[in-house]
Amino acid sequence: MVDKSTVVERLREALRNVYDPEIPINVWDLGLIYGIDVDDSGNVRIRMTLTAPACPVTTFLLYQVQEAVYRALSDVEGVSEVNIDLVFDPPWDPTRMTEEGRRRFKELFGYDIVEEYGKRKSLSSILSGT
Repeated sequence: MVDKSTVVERLREALRNVYDPEIPINVWDLGLIYGIDVDDSGNVRIRMTLTAPACPVTTFLLYQVQEAVYRALSDVEGVSEVNIDLVFDPPWDPTRMTEEGRRRFKELFGYDIVEEYGKRKSLSSILSGT
């Protein structure tokens, strides 16, 4: 039987070492990982997204995630299958970032992306009358 908490924690740590090449923040803190599920049979399912559906580095990023996942689980007994599902519903937005991701973004780019996103979303609602 697989230790689900060990699998999830190892994957979180592994994904914290995979960086989006366009935004130098790891995929976990960027909020690109929507979920990690482990069933009793040792099947692992990771649901992830991209910051944009037409991301030019999709193949590269998926390869990096896949490699990190397989390295992290190579010695975990009971893992039978790993699937990485790329999903776009719901679409990614900055509110999915962790506090660490927000801090890192602000450090790199000089502003809080979640605050800016909120302002733009509010302005959009005002302009559209909704």
